[in-house]
Amino acid sequence: MPTILYIIVTAVVALGVGVYIGRSLLQKVYKQQEDAARHRAKNIIREAEINGESIMKDRILEAKEKYLKLKSEFEEEMNKKKNIIIQNENKVKQREQHVSKQMEEAKRKENELNKEKEHLNAQLEQLKKRKEEVEQQHEEVVSQLEKIAGLTAAEAREQMVEALKSEATTQASSHIKDIVAQAKLTATKEAKKIVIETIQRTAAEHAIENCVSVFNIESDDIKGKIIGREGRNIRALEAATGVEIIVDDTPEAIIISGFDPVRREIARLSLHRLVADGRIHPARIEEVVSKTRKNIEEEIVEIGERTAIDLGIHGLHPELIKMVGRMRFRSSYGQNLLQHSREVANLCATMAAELGLNVKHAKRAGLLHDIGKVTPDEPELPHAIIGMELAKKYKEHPDVCNAIGAHHDEVEMTAMISPLVQACDAISGSRPGARREIMESYIKRLKELEETAISFEGVNQCYAIQAGRELRVMVDADNVSDDKAAQISFDISQKIEKEMQYPGQIKITVIREMRAISYAK
Repeated sequence: MPTILYIIVTAVVALGVGVYIGRSLLQKVYKQQEDAARHRAKNIIREAEINGESIMKDRILEAKEKYLKLKSEFEEEMNKKKNIIIQNENKVKQREQHVSKQMEEAKRKENELNKEKEHLNAQLEQLKKRKEEVEQQHEEVVSQLEKIAGLTAAEAREQMVEALKSEATTQASSHIKDIVAQAKLTATKEAKKIVIETIQRTAAEHAIENCVSVFNIESDDIKGKIIGREGRNIRALEAATGVEIIVDDTPEAIIISGFDPVRREIARLSLHRLVADGRIHPARIEEVVSKTRKNIEEEIVEIGERTAIDLGIHGLHPELIKMVGRMRFRSSYGQNLLQHSREVANLCATMAAELGLNVKHAKRAGLLHDIGKVTPDEPELPHAIIGMELAKKYKEHPDVCNAIGAHHDEVEMTAMISPLVQACDAISGSRPGARREIMESYIKRLKELEETAISFEGVNQCYAIQAGRELRVMVDADNVSDDKAAQISFDISQKIEKEMQYPGQIKITVIREMRAISYAK
């Protein structure tokens, strides 16, 4: 028992000593760590102070450099402005010197002008004195002449006037006689001209100026099909044929208006086929118009061949036959050109037979004398010259060529049949009611409108419609934009205003249609 108590006391004492020793060691460790932390803090503070001083020095150096740079830039700018001021001052001084020189020069010229003025005044005084001397001498000479002639100056003047009146009266009488003689020579010609013009003006009811064709329909329901949805069918038909389709309140009829009979006939036949077929839409319209145009060309050839056979003319070139057929759709001063040419050919044959000349040549020349009016290109040359060149091109006889070219006196007559063609042309054209000039000038104006528009780049087709009050122009959508189309419309209007004369106003409509076409195979 005492041994156990001893062990317990010893253990308690050892525990207390251990606790004390551990506490002492921990305090010592804590103190060492605190000292190390304080040392590190001092080092950190010292390093921060050193870095702060370094940064401050850097900032001060940067500020100084920036100050010096700004100072140099300011000084440089000031030097530039100073130099500019100096240059301006020098220019002002130079201008002042120049102005002063000009003022001195002006003063010098003013002095010279004053001297010249004084000199001219002196010369004027001398001239006045000289004039007085001349007048005095004139009076002396007149008085001497009056003494010699025994007449005063007024009496001599009256005698001279009487002599001049007599001479003038004689010359006037001579001129009057010449004028009367000339009038007698031209009286017959002028009288015929007046009579012909009077006949033409009073024979209006016999001349036909037909610029419209009438297409008859069975019922008015067909008008809606022809117009189409929002008018697309009628626009396609007008664009393809170049005529104006007038669908109004006229019962069972549609009006086709256009100055070109070929276009009107193509439009009329196309409408007939479309109505008979019943399928009316833009694609079908273009197809039918294309076929109809080919048929009209074949009909033109057939008309030319039939005309040549009826007149007994053989061996005409195919191109000449085509031109003869085209005359069927052309008028000259309101007179059908083919009918006029047939009439001239028959008259030439009759007169050539009476005079014993070559009837065949006369008839050929009579038929072909106006082919220059139906050429496709229509250059700016007289139609007689164009016809003569075409006849030469297609190997016609020289007498026929000369008769064609000379029937309006453009070339000298060298063939015996030439005056016959000229006379027969006048006979056919001058009969009462045969011609009127209004139609020819009207068609010429419409063609000039179309030629003016087609001359612009990018224009494919153009048509004059509504009696020349509207010009519809179709342009190439690939090469002409919307803005350029508007510019083309403006340019055409300006060119028409400058180069043409026309009544009222003309509307220029430029149509740009874009099509995308593909084929499924």
